[in-house]
Amino acid sequence: MTMSAVGTLLSGLRTHQATSPALIWYGEGGERIELSGKVLDNWVAKTSNFLVDELDAEPGLRLRLDLPVHWKTLVWVLAAWQTGCTVILGSPNESGPADVTVTAAPESGAAGTVVAVALGALELAFGADLPSGVVDYAAEVRSYADTYLEGSQPDAGQPALAAAAATDARRLSGTVSYGDLGDLFEPGGGNAEVLLAAGTDLPLILEGAVAAWASGGAVVLTAPSVKPDERVLASERVTKRLEA
Repeated sequence: MTMSAVGTLLSGLRTHQATSPALIWYGEGGERIELSGKVLDNWVAKTSNFLVDELDAEPGLRLRLDLPVHWKTLVWVLAAWQTGCTVILGSPNESGPADVTVTAAPESGAAGTVVAVALGALELAFGADLPSGVVDYAAEVRSYADTYLEGSQPDAGQPALAAAAATDARRLSGTVSYGDLGDLFEPGGGNAEVLLAAGTDLPLILEGAVAAWASGGAVVLTAPSVKPDERVLASERVTKRLEA
């Protein structure tokens, strides 16, 4: 896969789904966030520019993603892949060191550059207790451009994802190269689907989300503790369920 494959996916979101829902998030406490294709692409572009300009991201940078299943987590993965980074899941003992750690728990003492992500929809900063030297994503990202110009592309053999465990149950498993990731971004031949994605298995949720977007569909993502009822399924017009 090359970055143009990620770019093609995002281009479809901002053009064919510009005003229609692409990602709907159900969080704790009744939180519901709806992102159109254009808004989702804007978030990914801003995060990509933040990665490049603030964190000096380039192909090969190892980015540890220490976030729960969340709509911002999907944004971070797409931005990391758009800029050619290797997304690392799992602890340092499991997956090795990282250049940048993106986390909702910045007090964890991670080595290297640490980026704190506030998960609340309306939070404009992480808060007063942010440790010294930690970069505040919420406070910084909105100042970046909402369009992204592709730079250097990763080699096909470069890892796009390094997960702690490998399984034959999914394509996003273990270490996945940019070359191996290519088929995941191919446009789907079937009808656009609305995918309900729930659970804690981020690689499986990522795989399902990308497939849904490639088909021109949408993703209804729920926090692991949220159990959508039949009313939600009907109102969001869910056509496929993924329990991860």
